[in-house]
Amino acid sequence: MQRRFILKLAAAFGAATLFATTAAHAEDTIKVGVTGGPHAQIMDVVKTVAAKNGLNIRIVEFSDYVQPNAALAGGDLDANSYQHGPYLQAQVKDRGYKLIRIADTVTYPMGIYSKKVKSLAELQPGAKIAVPNDPTNGGRALLLLQKQGLLKLRAEAGLKATPLDIVDNPKKLKIVELDAAQIPRSLGDVDAAAINTNFAMEAGLKPTQDAIAIEDRKGPYVNVIAIREADKNKPWVAKLVAAYHSPEVKQFVDSKFGGSVITSW
Repeated sequence: MQRRFILKLAAAFGAATLFATTAAHAEDTIKVGVTGGPHAQIMDVVKTVAAKNGLNIRIVEFSDYVQPNAALAGGDLDANSYQHGPYLQAQVKDRGYKLIRIADTVTYPMGIYSKKVKSLAELQPGAKIAVPNDPTNGGRALLLLQKQGLLKLRAEAGLKATPLDIVDNPKKLKIVELDAAQIPRSLGDVDAAAINTNFAMEAGLKPTQDAIAIEDRKGPYVNVIAIREADKNKPWVAKLVAAYHSPEVKQFVDSKFGGSVITSW
């Protein structure tokens, strides 16, 4: 009788231990959303580093800028790493997402590319210029065009400038708003295009070689890791940040991207 009781107790203890182990493992597994190109490539290295510290990362790749935040807010992801700070702030404000920035990652200077001209000075009157159609990246592109002397924006427009904020357009450029991910595929249909570096590199363009104009490397558009605000104190958060900010990741970025992608830590 006593032996039977001991066996039952041992079995119960074993089941409890298995459950606890499984639960712990589940807590140490997170899903991180990224967009294709450098964000995905960098996260692969982060995943390897994180695994050494007991954090298992499942990478979920998206092809647009809208879904990663929607998936994170909806609980389908635990974190995402694909957007700069101003874009996250705009999404939080416009959509009511309870998402927060937990770390800076890298900067991708935006460039202007063309298959038809070799310099901005060659653009003819009425030339078509493609820019991203989301508020922050669209404004970013217009500010870059302004800095290159192609147009002038209302002073108060700020980072969210739109084509409606253009107050001077000497060459009467036609601004064509497109989804950011689509612009590289449409490069041949316009005279020039402002392309986010991650999408440019995914399309085989090299910003430091192929762009006919490029942003200054210092600016507000540092990319970030975002999570749900409710998760900010969970143990995996610190592990994720530590893995991203590791020497291994910095070395990979510096050697892989040759200045087209810049670490921010």
